[in-house]
Amino acid sequence: MRNTSDTSANGRVTEEDMTYTLLIVDDSKLARMSVAKAMKALYPDWTRVEAANADEALALSGDAGFDIALLDFNMPGRDGLELAGELRIAHPKMPIAIISANHQDEVVARAAAIGATFLPKPLTETALSGFLVTALTHIGAAKR
Repeated sequence: MRNTSDTSANGRVTEEDMTYTLLIVDDSKLARMSVAKAMKALYPDWTRVEAANADEALALSGDAGFDIALLDFNMPGRDGLELAGELRIAHPKMPIAIISANHQDEVVARAAAIGATFLPKPLTETALSGFLVTALTHIGAAKR
């Protein structure tokens, strides 16, 4: 994360003044584009890194630090929950969301068990915004 402005109106740097790097993992290019479009509307200064599967995401995570991750549940190879578990080990405090059209209680419960938020597909800008506001609060609390 980096500061994109000197200070807020009260002279202090706030979470909203910071930029973050968001990892978007989905095997659907269209779904990644949809999330990227919503992100651009919500937080245009944030960096977005995209991966089409878990292996690609893990390879990228060695090169870059991600602040927040949005992971599709249903992907070829390792699913989003498996990837979330691996990311959670490497980055215990990173906010993670599992995105899926599969709203089964088991999937939602498994996401909660690893400390991830479940977001239903199709992902709306409102749902994404709610998750990101909570994620920023979480990141701020983790730094204290």
